[in-house]
Amino acid sequence: MTPDLRGYDHIIVALSGGKDSVASLLAALELGARPASIELWHHDVDGGGEGFMDWPSTPGYVRQIARAFDLPCYMSWRDGGIQREMLRNGPPTAPVSFETPDGTMHRGGEGRPGRRLRFPQISGNLAVRWCSSVAKIDVAAMALRGQDRFLGRRTLFITGERAEESPGRARYAVFEPHRTDTRASLRRPRLVDHWRPVHEWSEAMVWDCLRRHRIVPALPYRIGFGRLSCLGCIFMSADQAATFRLIAPDRFARFAAYERAFGCTIRRDIDLNTFADRGRPFPAALQQPDLVRQALSSDWAGPVLTDHWCLPAGAFGESAGPG
Repeated sequence: MTPDLRGYDHIIVALSGGKDSVASLLAALELGARPASIELWHHDVDGGGEGFMDWPSTPGYVRQIARAFDLPCYMSWRDGGIQREMLRNGPPTAPVSFETPDGTMHRGGEGRPGRRLRFPQISGNLAVRWCSSVAKIDVAAMALRGQDRFLGRRTLFITGERAEESPGRARYAVFEPHRTDTRASLRRPRLVDHWRPVHEWSEAMVWDCLRRHRIVPALPYRIGFGRLSCLGCIFMSADQAATFRLIAPDRFARFAAYERAFGCTIRRDIDLNTFADRGRPFPAALQQPDLVRQALSSDWAGPVLTDHWCLPAGAFGESAGPG
């Protein structure tokens, strides 16, 4: 289903920087969305602080996409990110901060005391795999609910899940009311629809869309990664773990140390170092140390448009990720 894109006051594209979220933006533009109605939202899963889970270059890549298309880009985050939530031992979950046209706002942070002291666990249950809910889904919901500019307006929220990725994602609706929709409310009506424009697309269709628009894929794809999850994604394959250990040894060592401190590994049956021993680093990462350095740089601001487009090394490779 394709909604009437010109019938919305606001179109929000949740832009992770991954190929599917970029293709979702491009699909909306190709189908007639008014650029003046579009804004890009990026959830910084490290909470605006030190790098821990994510690729340091990802926020810069997202900002460069926004500049290339002359679109506003608003960052949002759970204060302290995934690391703070992972280390929580008593306090409530941290508040959310989000950029708006009028400045940065803050919401939440009050609730029941709680305890984590373990990594998010591999599961389709978001209460167990809490990184997605705490650092992304709930952050977006708070940002939508926390801005009165969406009241009495029609808003379309776009995300880039594809059915081909997993049986779980295959069951997602292409079009449905968003979790923040309150269109029936008399006091605070907010119409918010949720659309997944690339849900039925194949990976080949996604790469072809980026090719047509001359979009340079994010750096991790170019050094062999099949998807733009976090560098320290809990769903990493053995080869991804081996590459992680090779290119970011200090951060990898922190992950391994946390596993020992928690007495609970990321994968219940094996510790991270032993898991990495089973894999081999991606050849593209070994062969392109300069691209690796760029991918690990928080100052990256390279071009995102090219006249010499080519498939990245990670295209059609392993795509270990959530179900």
